[in-house]
Amino acid sequence: MSCLRELEGKMAHDHHFINQGLGLRRHVWVPGPVIVGAGPSGLAAAACLKDKGVPSIVLERSNCIASLWQFRTYDRLRLHLPKKFCELPLMPFPEDFPMYPSKQQFVEYLEAYAKRFGIKPVFEQEVESAGYDESVGLWRVKSVGLKGEEMEYVCRWLVVATGENAEAVVPDIKGIENFRGEVRHTAEYRSGSDFRGKKVLVVGCGNSGMEVSLDLCNHDAHPSLVVRNATKTYVMGEATYTLLLGSLQLSHYITHVHVLPREMLGRSTFGLSMWLLKWLPIRLVDRFLLIMSWMIFGSTGSFGLDRPQVGPLELKSKTGKTPVLDVGTLAKIKSGHIKVHPSIQSVRHHSVQFVNGRIENFDAIILATGYKSNTPSWLKEKDMFSEKDGMPRKPFPHGWKGECGLYAVGFTRRGLFGSSADAKRVSEDIENFWKAEAKHLAMTIRRSFTFQP
Repeated sequence: MSCLRELEGKMAHDHHFINQGLGLRRHVWVPGPVIVGAGPSGLAAAACLKDKGVPSIVLERSNCIASLWQFRTYDRLRLHLPKKFCELPLMPFPEDFPMYPSKQQFVEYLEAYAKRFGIKPVFEQEVESAGYDESVGLWRVKSVGLKGEEMEYVCRWLVVATGENAEAVVPDIKGIENFRGEVRHTAEYRSGSDFRGKKVLVVGCGNSGMEVSLDLCNHDAHPSLVVRNATKTYVMGEATYTLLLGSLQLSHYITHVHVLPREMLGRSTFGLSMWLLKWLPIRLVDRFLLIMSWMIFGSTGSFGLDRPQVGPLELKSKTGKTPVLDVGTLAKIKSGHIKVHPSIQSVRHHSVQFVNGRIENFDAIILATGYKSNTPSWLKEKDMFSEKDGMPRKPFPHGWKGECGLYAVGFTRRGLFGSSADAKRVSEDIENFWKAEAKHLAMTIRRSFTFQP
């Protein structure tokens, strides 16, 4: 309570509360945490906190919840993992939903989730900065609305829930600015119907790149897939070293890729893996997955998809690189409907030259090059989050908590499952502080009445 009185006194003299030339910046005291981001991670954090009796406020730059899912994903997208591994805390998916819910079904689930827990984000609030004010021991979160209105939220706890996919990654490809066809990131891709009859080069061999290639093929386009890029990543202990081999600079990528069937032995590959890891070391589980994949697919290297030397689960654990769960793309590659190319050397007006010297014409290029965190652009903090990639410096499962009431949800490189785990840990930790402060306040009030004459 004393810090609040001090804060009120500073408001009258502190330049932080004054917007020079435009009048006063409106300030709001938030008794609980401020959560930045109304995606699945932010909703999960708000729900877990509310379940423990801790109020919070959620700030969202878009005009809706889960804007990535609603506006920046392709139409055919489904959850890559079974729904039981993707549900948020305290609320399962509806029983009548399929094992792999569609994009629209997932959005409906999130809207029902927000309604159930009474989560009402403050929309169209772009957080421009958030910093810890040591003089009063509180966080100042400054945001700007669509019409330029400025707000400052003052809080004891700050939960960063903007996640790993806040901004699209656009790689530096030599000559791409001269390409006269269409260049589109998957954030802007909706359906292959826009490219019917066209030759399209898809850059990126993750789940999105594979699935977009399949979607293009199903809409009578002629897709080609770049599955070998210009970087090799070597994992040495806890450090990762990237060697640039050509003009395509993609630090998020590895030269080889693991492709696994989505299901094995009548069970989801992910669920089977999680069960086996309870009893076996990760390398034995990896060996089992690779043997089963070879029995189902044959050698993926025979059609241009070489596997890394490190197994799929071990690679995921060390680098965050997710194996591709095949939904039909490999069959199209085998049949020749989807062509496979090595990394790009350069792009010309209507063509692309690959590192093997081959030159081929294309009508469009789609960048399935993923997303990145944007925390370095607004979070004024250097200890918990890396300024290089915007991710927590501590590896999972230790990256959820920082100093001075700073928390992270959704930066685990483990999808919705990791977001849920983070939300539970964060809410439990804040609840402890919340109860301790409430107890201290109650004792203070009791003493004031006890010693009243």
